[in-house]
Amino acid sequence: MRQWWVLLLAGLAVCAVAPILSSINAPMVEMSRETPVEPRELNLVHRDLPDGLLVEDTVYLTEGIEVDERLLAAGKDVAFRPGHLAAGVRVDRNGRLYGTPQRAGTYVASVEGCAGRACDQDDLTLVVLGNVPWQPRELAFPGRTGVALDGEIGVDGGPAGVLPTFTVTDDDKLPEGVSIGPDGRVGGVPAAPGAFEVPVRICVAGNCAGVVVQLLIA
Repeated sequence: MRQWWVLLLAGLAVCAVAPILSSINAPMVEMSRETPVEPRELNLVHRDLPDGLLVEDTVYLTEGIEVDERLLAAGKDVAFRPGHLAAGVRVDRNGRLYGTPQRAGTYVASVEGCAGRACDQDDLTLVVLGNVPWQPRELAFPGRTGVALDGEIGVDGGPAGVLPTFTVTDDDKLPEGVSIGPDGRVGGVPAAPGAFEVPVRICVAGNCAGVVVQLLIA
Protein backbone atom coordinates (compact mmCIF):
# COMPACT_ATOMS: atom_id res chain seq x y z
CA MET A 1 0.00 0.00 0.00
CA ARG A 2 2.79 2.38 0.91
CA GLN A 3 4.54 1.67 -2.44
CA TRP A 4 1.34 2.50 -4.31
CA TRP A 5 1.13 5.93 -2.59
CA VAL A 6 4.77 6.67 -3.45
CA LEU A 7 4.16 5.93 -7.15
CA LEU A 8 1.01 8.07 -7.12
CA LEU A 9 2.85 11.05 -5.59
CA ALA A 10 5.70 10.70 -8.10
CA GLY A 11 3.26 10.74 -10.99
CA LEU A 12 1.54 13.87 -9.68
CA ALA A 13 4.92 15.62 -9.31
CA VAL A 14 5.86 14.88 -12.92
CA CYS A 15 2.51 16.26 -14.14
CA ALA A 16 2.98 19.45 -12.11
CA VAL A 17 6.56 20.11 -13.30
CA ALA A 18 5.97 19.42 -17.02
CA PRO A 19 3.98 22.63 -17.77
CA ILE A 20 6.60 24.71 -15.93
CA LEU A 21 9.44 23.26 -17.99
CA SER A 22 7.43 23.81 -21.17
CA SER A 23 6.88 27.51 -20.34
CA ILE A 24 10.61 27.99 -19.60
CA ASN A 25 11.79 26.33 -22.81
CA ALA A 26 9.41 28.17 -25.17
CA PRO A 27 10.90 31.70 -24.75
CA MET A 28 14.44 30.32 -25.05
CA VAL A 29 13.62 28.85 -28.46
CA GLU A 30 12.04 32.17 -29.51
CA MET A 31 15.06 34.22 -28.38
CA SER A 32 17.49 32.10 -30.39
CA ARG A 33 15.93 33.13 -33.69
CA GLU A 34 17.88 35.65 -35.80
CA THR A 35 16.32 38.27 -38.04
CA PRO A 36 17.84 38.26 -41.55
CA VAL A 37 19.69 41.48 -42.48
CA GLU A 38 18.89 42.93 -45.87
CA PRO A 39 21.94 43.81 -48.01
CA ARG A 40 20.88 47.47 -48.19
CA GLU A 41 21.35 47.75 -44.41
CA LEU A 42 25.07 47.00 -44.74
CA ASN A 43 25.90 50.49 -45.97
CA LEU A 44 29.53 50.62 -44.81
CA VAL A 45 31.17 48.63 -47.59
CA HIS A 46 34.97 48.79 -47.95
CA ARG A 47 35.28 47.27 -51.42
CA ASP A 48 36.15 50.60 -53.06
CA LEU A 49 37.72 52.15 -49.94
CA PRO A 50 40.20 49.45 -48.85
CA ASP A 51 42.23 51.64 -46.50
CA GLY A 52 39.41 53.52 -44.82
CA LEU A 53 38.16 56.95 -45.82
CA LEU A 54 40.94 59.40 -44.94
CA VAL A 55 44.69 59.23 -45.50
CA GLU A 56 45.26 61.94 -42.87
CA ASP A 57 42.74 62.30 -40.04
CA THR A 58 44.21 65.36 -38.27
CA VAL A 59 44.24 68.94 -39.59
CA TYR A 60 45.94 71.91 -37.91
CA LEU A 61 44.29 75.32 -38.30
CA THR A 62 44.75 78.80 -36.87
CA GLU A 63 42.02 80.81 -35.16
CA GLY A 64 40.85 83.72 -37.33
CA ILE A 65 42.73 82.53 -40.47
CA GLU A 66 40.65 81.45 -43.46
CA VAL A 67 40.90 77.72 -44.11
CA ASP A 68 42.60 76.51 -47.28
CA GLU A 69 42.82 72.74 -46.83
CA ARG A 70 41.51 69.65 -48.60
CA LEU A 71 40.81 66.17 -47.24
CA LEU A 72 42.79 63.38 -48.91
CA ALA A 73 40.66 60.29 -49.47
CA ALA A 74 42.17 56.80 -49.48
CA GLY A 75 39.96 55.69 -52.39
CA LYS A 76 39.31 57.08 -55.86
CA ASP A 77 36.40 59.31 -56.89
CA VAL A 78 35.20 59.84 -53.33
CA ALA A 79 32.37 62.32 -52.81
CA PHE A 80 32.13 63.69 -49.28
CA ARG A 81 28.91 64.53 -47.51
CA PRO A 82 28.90 68.33 -47.00
CA GLY A 83 28.50 69.48 -43.44
CA HIS A 84 29.64 71.42 -40.39
CA LEU A 85 32.90 70.32 -38.73
CA ALA A 86 33.71 72.97 -36.11
CA ALA A 87 32.87 76.56 -35.25
CA GLY A 88 33.29 78.40 -38.56
CA VAL A 89 34.59 75.38 -40.54
CA ARG A 90 32.69 73.26 -43.07
CA VAL A 91 33.50 70.63 -45.72
CA ASP A 92 32.08 70.41 -49.27
CA ARG A 93 31.48 67.33 -51.43
CA ASN A 94 34.98 67.60 -52.92
CA GLY A 95 36.60 67.40 -49.49
CA ARG A 96 37.56 71.07 -49.43
CA LEU A 97 37.57 72.65 -45.98
CA TYR A 98 36.42 76.25 -45.96
CA GLY A 99 35.46 79.01 -43.56
CA THR A 100 37.30 80.71 -40.70
CA PRO A 101 37.85 78.96 -37.34
CA GLN A 102 36.22 81.03 -34.62
CA ARG A 103 37.56 79.44 -31.43
CA ALA A 104 40.81 77.72 -30.49
CA GLY A 105 40.50 74.13 -29.32
CA THR A 106 40.39 70.53 -30.50
CA TYR A 107 37.31 69.32 -32.34
CA VAL A 108 36.42 65.81 -33.52
CA ALA A 109 33.85 65.48 -36.30
CA SER A 110 32.53 62.48 -38.22
CA VAL A 111 33.17 62.70 -41.97
CA GLU A 112 31.31 60.52 -44.48
CA GLY A 113 32.31 59.81 -48.07
CA CYS A 114 31.11 57.53 -50.85
CA ALA A 115 32.77 56.03 -53.92
CA GLY A 116 29.95 54.74 -56.07
CA ARG A 117 27.73 52.62 -53.80
CA ALA A 118 30.45 52.04 -51.22
CA CYS A 119 30.49 54.44 -48.25
CA ASP A 120 32.63 54.84 -45.18
CA GLN A 121 33.08 57.14 -42.18
CA ASP A 122 36.11 58.47 -40.33
CA ASP A 123 36.63 60.76 -37.37
CA LEU A 124 38.46 63.95 -38.37
CA THR A 125 40.34 65.86 -35.66
CA LEU A 126 40.58 69.62 -36.14
CA VAL A 127 43.22 71.27 -33.96
CA VAL A 128 42.54 75.02 -33.97
CA LEU A 129 45.51 76.89 -32.51
CA GLY A 130 45.75 80.47 -31.33
CA ASN A 131 47.05 83.04 -33.80
CA VAL A 132 50.76 83.29 -32.96
CA PRO A 133 52.73 85.46 -35.47
CA TRP A 134 55.67 83.92 -37.32
CA GLN A 135 58.23 85.05 -39.87
CA PRO A 136 60.63 83.26 -42.25
CA ARG A 137 64.42 83.34 -42.00
CA GLU A 138 67.38 82.09 -44.06
CA LEU A 139 65.91 82.71 -47.49
CA ALA A 140 69.23 83.09 -49.37
CA PHE A 141 71.48 80.10 -50.11
CA PRO A 142 74.86 80.38 -51.88
CA GLY A 143 76.27 77.37 -53.71
CA ARG A 144 78.69 76.13 -56.34
CA THR A 145 78.14 74.22 -59.55
CA GLY A 146 78.70 70.49 -59.03
CA VAL A 147 78.76 70.79 -55.23
CA ALA A 148 75.84 69.48 -53.13
CA LEU A 149 73.68 72.06 -51.34
CA ASP A 150 72.75 71.51 -47.70
CA GLY A 151 70.46 74.23 -46.35
CA GLU A 152 67.13 74.70 -44.63
CA ILE A 153 64.51 77.45 -44.70
CA GLY A 154 63.77 78.54 -41.16
CA VAL A 155 60.71 79.95 -39.37
CA ASP A 156 60.68 82.03 -36.21
CA GLY A 157 57.57 82.16 -34.04
CA GLY A 158 54.29 80.35 -34.60
CA PRO A 159 52.50 77.94 -32.22
CA ALA A 160 54.78 75.70 -30.18
CA GLY A 161 55.19 72.14 -31.42
CA VAL A 162 53.73 72.77 -34.90
CA LEU A 163 56.01 72.09 -37.87
CA PRO A 164 55.76 74.43 -40.87
CA THR A 165 55.27 73.06 -44.38
CA PHE A 166 56.93 74.38 -47.53
CA THR A 167 55.61 74.20 -51.09
CA VAL A 168 57.37 75.41 -54.25
CA THR A 169 54.66 77.12 -56.27
CA ASP A 170 56.64 77.28 -59.52
CA ASP A 171 59.00 74.33 -60.10
CA ASP A 172 60.35 75.92 -63.28
CA LYS A 173 62.11 78.55 -61.14
CA LEU A 174 64.31 75.93 -59.47
CA PRO A 175 67.82 75.51 -60.90
CA GLU A 176 68.50 72.16 -62.51
CA GLY A 177 69.51 69.54 -59.96
CA VAL A 178 68.19 71.46 -56.93
CA SER A 179 65.06 70.76 -54.87
CA ILE A 180 63.23 72.28 -51.89
CA GLY A 181 61.39 69.67 -49.83
CA PRO A 182 58.13 69.99 -47.87
CA ASP A 183 60.23 70.24 -44.68
CA GLY A 184 62.13 73.26 -46.02
CA ARG A 185 65.34 71.37 -46.82
CA VAL A 186 67.33 72.82 -49.74
CA GLY A 187 69.39 70.13 -51.42
CA GLY A 188 70.68 68.68 -54.64
CA VAL A 189 73.67 69.38 -56.88
CA PRO A 190 73.39 72.55 -59.04
CA ALA A 191 74.10 71.83 -62.69
CA ALA A 192 74.78 75.41 -63.79
CA PRO A 193 75.65 78.80 -62.28
CA GLY A 194 73.20 81.66 -61.91
CA ALA A 195 70.94 83.63 -59.59
CA PHE A 196 67.56 81.99 -59.09
CA GLU A 197 64.45 83.29 -57.30
CA VAL A 198 62.07 80.52 -56.28
CA PRO A 199 58.54 81.24 -54.96
CA VAL A 200 57.71 79.16 -51.88
CA ARG A 201 54.50 79.01 -49.86
CA ILE A 202 55.04 78.48 -46.12
CA CYS A 203 52.18 77.35 -43.89
CA VAL A 204 52.12 77.10 -40.10
CA ALA A 205 48.87 75.51 -38.85
CA GLY A 206 47.00 76.90 -41.83
CA ASN A 207 48.51 80.39 -41.45
CA CYS A 208 50.25 80.74 -44.83
CA ALA A 209 52.42 83.28 -46.59
CA GLY A 210 54.43 83.40 -49.81
CA VAL A 211 58.19 84.08 -49.81
CA VAL A 212 60.97 84.16 -52.42
CA VAL A 213 64.00 81.91 -51.85
CA GLN A 214 67.23 83.06 -53.51
CA LEU A 215 69.70 80.48 -54.78
CA LEU A 216 73.04 82.05 -55.74
CA ILE A 217 75.05 79.46 -57.65
CA ALA A 218 78.65 80.33 -58.65
